[in-house]
Amino acid sequence: MTVTTTVPRPEAPAGPPKLSREALRAAQQETLDTPRMEYGLLAKMMFKPVDLMYGKQGSFAKFAMLEIIARVPYQAWERVGYWAVHRHAGRSALAKRVFERIVEARGDQDNEQWHLLIMQDLVQRHGLKQNWLLHQAAPWFIAFFYYHVSWMMFLVKPAWSYRLNAEFEDHAEHEYMTFVAENPHLEFEPDPGTYADEYGRHRSVADLLRQIGHDERVHKLDSLASLDEPRVRAA
Repeated sequence: MTVTTTVPRPEAPAGPPKLSREALRAAQQETLDTPRMEYGLLAKMMFKPVDLMYGKQGSFAKFAMLEIIARVPYQAWERVGYWAVHRHAGRSALAKRVFERIVEARGDQDNEQWHLLIMQDLVQRHGLKQNWLLHQAAPWFIAFFYYHVSWMMFLVKPAWSYRLNAEFEDHAEHEYMTFVAENPHLEFEPDPGTYADEYGRHRSVADLLRQIGHDERVHKLDSLASLDEPRVRAA
């Protein structure tokens, strides 16, 4: 009689915690009181053209574009992870660890996808116009560049890719929290709740954006905690 052993599948992370209204306000103030990271050349190469094309001030349209790019490093890590699982299939402990990292990357990517859907919904509700060049072609070009840089850096030295992502997430965290601080009317704008079942319902758009900003902080801290991860070797 053959006994089949079922290996438990790793569960996808629950994602960043959903905070209470008071905790969200405290998180915003903490972000505003914390200096931005010292951004490297690659991060600046992405932030500068974005500011030139969409303005230095935050906006729903600008955030929607940034969220298209935000998913990219997690997609790159997932790709490298699947390659590594096949490469190290004969080393079960290593393959298991790599696959767990794939699951984590997928969870982060899904969280960023909800951010994108929420921002696109807010863009439509506010009647903001988006043109093909700035809101389709440009984000695709930047994402294409970011994707290939991320996975190449990850292959050579994961810390480089994690650091770049931490800088991107730090930038996003500060952009969201600053935008809320500069637009107090958002406190009185109800959360439309379009994705409340999947992302949670908040009392206002201000709290919704604070939650997204806090998510970005969690992603940043996760990347910083992964800086010592060993390189994925080709053999």
